[in-house]
Amino acid sequence: MGSSCCSYFQCDISDEEQVKSLVEWTVETYGGLDIMFANAAILSGVEQTILDLDFKKYDDVMRVNVWGTAACVKQAARKMIELGTKGAIVCSAAVTGGIGAETFTDYLMSKHAVVGLVRAGSQQLGVHGIRVNCVSMSCAVTPMSSQVGLSTDEAVDKFFGPFTSLKGVSPTTAHVADAVVFLASGIRLSSAGTTWWWMVDSFVSQGLVNN
Repeated sequence: MGSSCCSYFQCDISDEEQVKSLVEWTVETYGGLDIMFANAAILSGVEQTILDLDFKKYDDVMRVNVWGTAACVKQAARKMIELGTKGAIVCSAAVTGGIGAETFTDYLMSKHAVVGLVRAGSQQLGVHGIRVNCVSMSCAVTPMSSQVGLSTDEAVDKFFGPFTSLKGVSPTTAHVADAVVFLASGIRLSSAGTTWWWMVDSFVSQGLVNN
């Protein structure tokens, strides 16, 4: 693609000054900021329940998944407003952001918070013409999913298979990218505050809908 289309900027989103520097660098390099995709997240690596919640690990997860995502939304929105850009902000939540689970309590709580951030942000930033949405995937094979033993499509299918009605199709990072591009594009100008779930029947019964 070349540096004129794609560049790398290392950023720890748990440090707001680094997020601000990323936004400033983007504007200086490309002449503006139209889209922010806040995708970074971590797992604590421990299948914690509320009874054995490790608050040090909890703080680490929240610092990145919630605090960092909020910093991305804040800094991107401030720059878009400054430039008069009617842009799009897309965040990564997860299906766990709308359901309960037996473990990974800290991660689950963090993704619930991201959904709340998106809903609040969409209402507050809409007056500036800025759309805020999120994509909630069940699981795709990534380095992070491999931390909990989901390192192949077969492993993902085995884990989520009992809950899904769509068989033979595993979620992939390409599906996430397609959804993000669609939400960030002009095609979806009327969309704000929505959560795109990778839907499965058992989750539908718990009320997961776009709203």
